[in-house]
Amino acid sequence: MPSKVILAYSGGLDTSVAIPWLKENYGLEVITLTADLGGQDGRSDVKERAIESGASKSIVVDGKADFVKGFVFPALKAGAIYQGQYSLATALGRPLIARYLLDAAHKEGAEAVAHGCTGKGNDQVRFDLSIAGMDPELKIIAPAREWNMSREQELEYGRGKNITLDFAKKSPYSIDENLWGRSIEAGDLEDPWKEPPEDAFALTKSVALAPDDPTYVEVHFENGIPQSIDGNSIDAVNLIQTLNDLAGSHGIGRVDHLEDRLVGIKSREIYEAPAATVLHVAHKAIEGMTLSKDQIKLKERISQEYAEHVYNGLWYTNLHQDLEAYVENTQRYVTGDVRIKLFKGTCSVVGRSSLFSLYQHDLATYDTGDKFNHLASEGFIHIYGLAGRTQADIQPIQLPKLSGSEQINRET
Repeated sequence: MPSKVILAYSGGLDTSVAIPWLKENYGLEVITLTADLGGQDGRSDVKERAIESGASKSIVVDGKADFVKGFVFPALKAGAIYQGQYSLATALGRPLIARYLLDAAHKEGAEAVAHGCTGKGNDQVRFDLSIAGMDPELKIIAPAREWNMSREQELEYGRGKNITLDFAKKSPYSIDENLWGRSIEAGDLEDPWKEPPEDAFALTKSVALAPDDPTYVEVHFENGIPQSIDGNSIDAVNLIQTLNDLAGSHGIGRVDHLEDRLVGIKSREIYEAPAATVLHVAHKAIEGMTLSKDQIKLKERISQEYAEHVYNGLWYTNLHQDLEAYVENTQRYVTGDVRIKLFKGTCSVVGRSSLFSLYQHDLATYDTGDKFNHLASEGFIHIYGLAGRTQADIQPIQLPKLSGSEQINRET
């Protein structure tokens, strides 16, 4: 019996051609694994495609719940947004698919796993490092990194292997989609001067066509995790799907990002992430009410580090677990409700409430009921400014010349 390889299989041209290529070049029995993480472009006939292309077995896993609970919500709690723009949809999906590949390899007794990533993108790093982080002994094969075939050459190779699937029709874009967002690149999008055409978008409506009246939505959080919408409890997967539909209809969640890839390339990436946009805004709002100033300050640094680690494929590392532990500890009082206004491409916080709120009306108000000790401020300012006054007395600063000051001198 030949040795086995588990191939991460999307049903597209690259991974379909990879099946006979792996058999021919490595002499391996190919078992495909397809993870459904909630993308709209999922193929219902993926098993048939895999078997037709030469796989001995096709495994399809419904990974939506694992994805949201094990990857999306931890990243949401971390406030992980790469370079302040990308909510990491694809980057979060890869370590989960890698885990499924690993589990399938162990179950099937496979000596290797394979993926369809090219040698130019980030996903190859995410798959390779995720596998290596979990099982350093498992061999990793990346056919598209090795064969150096153009699309036409792939089609010709596939026809020669009696792959009868129709790949003739092709979008001008390269697209990856899951519940947390949609990534679009290539085609005209490679020109950073050109505005993204409407045909690039699928989850979000053009702002020009969005409703003329706003929609208000209330999201309830428990320990940093969204639990309900408008007072109605809802499971994690449906919660994200609901917000994708609702926010997308208002044109919310479009991102045009000139992104720094891990491999050293600046790449123009277009993203759609309606639910992610709403939940990140809402989560930050409830944190702003329940975390102290110093907690927020440090967490912003941790959020950036966390996002970098996810983007760079370092989910299965000890450092990621350390970051995860810190984030989890910050969320123990991040509980409450946030009211969001959705309107013409904007997502605005218009209300927030929490039993653990550090905002106290009797301290903040200027009206009757003010309990702030105003007289204490004089002593506080004296101590707070002591170092500055001491330095100013010994080391006077040079004041810049101002035209207004000259006018004052003339007046006097």
